[in-house]
Amino acid sequence: MIAEMRTPTLLVAMLLLGVAAAPSQAAVRPPSDRSPLKTEQLSDEQTITRWAHPLFAGIIRSEPSPSARVRGRLRFFTEDRVFEVYVVLASHVDAVGRTWLRVRIPRRPNGTTGWTLAQNLDKLRVVRTKLRIDRGALRATLFRDGKVIWSSRVGIGGRGTPTPAGEFYIRERLRNLTGSAAYGPWAFGTSAYSGLSDWPKGGVIGIHGTNQPQLIPGRPSHGCVRVPNAKISQLARLMPIGTPVRIF
Repeated sequence: MIAEMRTPTLLVAMLLLGVAAAPSQAAVRPPSDRSPLKTEQLSDEQTITRWAHPLFAGIIRSEPSPSARVRGRLRFFTEDRVFEVYVVLASHVDAVGRTWLRVRIPRRPNGTTGWTLAQNLDKLRVVRTKLRIDRGALRATLFRDGKVIWSSRVGIGGRGTPTPAGEFYIRERLRNLTGSAAYGPWAFGTSAYSGLSDWPKGGVIGIHGTNQPQLIPGRPSHGCVRVPNAKISQLARLMPIGTPVRIF
């Protein structure tokens, strides 16, 4: 009984500290739950991930409080003028009934998160996929509901321009980026950034096709992840916007 009484307090503390609760400590809100948001975990970034488009250029703060430090504002478009996407990790209802959402922020430094009022975001959408990119094995693997549904050898960044490690997500899905064969038939923009990348705008780490398949597997890029064209076309049919991406 004591443990049961302490669990909600532990969850609130972890959400306020920006730490995602482990599944054994707090269950992720089920996709079928349509009740008002509470102080709870909304994404495990494994089999349940929620995301949303911004409705307003609302402030993002370091904690779910109007007096917390400002970390930036929501933006409407990506560097490629596609509607921006924010992965939503958790929700928190404060003492006066305001609902806050903890989001991943697509910006430097990589891995930045913050809190914005729920009213600043559109409806929450759910994806069940996750992409893992293993830099050591030079392989990308897509999971749905924890099961492998796609895999490919890949090319990544070289020693001077490495593909960054971390927890990211898919922000945009673009056909024939810039019209250049260098990006293959499909390209995905992620929330990861580097000082220099193959992406045409803003140093975004992308996942895209290639006109040099002979360099895969390998480390030929400036940070982007290159995939054979046949495989990137398969991925475009399987991987939705909002999919979390783990690079390790």
